[in-house]
Amino acid sequence: MRPRAILTPMFVDQARIRVKAGDGGNGVVSWRREKYVPKGGPTGGDGGRGGDVVFVADENINTLLDFRGRPEWVAQPGEPGRGKQQHGADGTDCIIRVPPGTIIYDDDTGEVIVDLGPSQREVIARGGKGGFGNEHFKTSTNQAPKSASPGQPGEQRAVRLELKLIADVGIIGMPNAGKSTLLSVLTDATPKIADYPFTTLAPQLGIASVDESRRLVLADIPGLIAGASDGAGLGHDFLRHIERTRVLLHLLDLSPLDGSNPAQNYSVVRAELTRYSPQLAEKPELVVLSKADLVDSDEASRKVKTICAEIGLVPERDVLVISSAQRAGLKPLLQRLWAMVHPKSSQQTDGWKPSAINQP
Repeated sequence: MRPRAILTPMFVDQARIRVKAGDGGNGVVSWRREKYVPKGGPTGGDGGRGGDVVFVADENINTLLDFRGRPEWVAQPGEPGRGKQQHGADGTDCIIRVPPGTIIYDDDTGEVIVDLGPSQREVIARGGKGGFGNEHFKTSTNQAPKSASPGQPGEQRAVRLELKLIADVGIIGMPNAGKSTLLSVLTDATPKIADYPFTTLAPQLGIASVDESRRLVLADIPGLIAGASDGAGLGHDFLRHIERTRVLLHLLDLSPLDGSNPAQNYSVVRAELTRYSPQLAEKPELVVLSKADLVDSDEASRKVKTICAEIGLVPERDVLVISSAQRAGLKPLLQRLWAMVHPKSSQQTDGWKPSAINQP
C-alpha cells in the first residue's frame, strides 16, 4: 500500500505576523496576620514568569494557511504573586506550529532568525520575569518592606515567515510537460490535471515508494516559462521551493502538442534556473522524456537521439524515457532518482535503452 500523499486545500507560503511573549506577573505586598502572632512580617510572593512564543516545525503541516486572518500571536502572562509567600503561576507558552523548511525573518531588519528543520523548536520571543513580592525585600534593617516590584514585559517582534518546501526531488519543466500526471501515478497525490497550461497553481508534494524500505518525497513545481525569474507566469512565486530539493527531475514532453522544440524548452527552463540562482542550476539533474505512448517506438528513438544531440546529453546515460499514462519506465526512474539522492548508499542503475521504452 502506498503511503498517503501530502496534500493541502490551500497553499500559502508567506505570511507576516506579530508575536508577543507574556508579561511577567507583579510581585505583591502581603502580611502575615494570625492570632497570637503580633509581628508576622511580610509574606508577599513573587510573580510568575510570562510564557514564551515558540515555533515548532511540524511534519503534519505543509502550508502557512493558519496565519491568514490571525496577525497577532500572544503568549499568556504570568500570574501575580500571592500571600503566604506563594509564587504566581508561570504563563503558558504560545506554541506556533509551522511546516519544516519555514524561514523566520525579523520583519524590521530582514535578518534571518532561524531556518526550521524537521521537528526543530525555537523560542522567538521570551516571556518577562516575574516581579518580586515584599517578602523578597526583607532585611535585618528593613523588616517590614512595603513595596514590591512589577513584572518585566515580554519580548515582542514582527516576523515574516517564508516557506521553502523540503523534498528529495523537484519536478520541473514547461507547462503541460506532464509533471502533475507523473506525480499522480508515482504517489497518491491528486493534483489538478488538464490539457491547458498552468493547471497546477501551487507546489504539490507526494511520497513515492521505491520499495518497501525506500521512499522519496517528490515536489511538483508549477510550470516555468521564459521570464519566470522576473515574475512571468507562476514561476517567480515558486522557484524558491526548488532550492530545498536535492535532485531536479527535468520533465520534457517528447512531442509537444503546441509544436515547440523539446530541446528549446529545456534551454528556456535551464536559463530561468540560472538567472534565479546559479547554485540552484548546479543541482544534480535527471532529464526525463515523457508521453512516449503518443508516438511509436521507432519515432520515439529518433526523437530521443535528436533531442539529446541538441542539448548535449547521452541517450543511454543521461536521459530516461517514460509514459505516465501507461506507467512505463517508472520503476527505473525511481531507482535512478534514489541513486542520485543517496549516492553513497546506492549503486547507479543502468541508463535508458531504446528497447525499454514500453517496459514497466
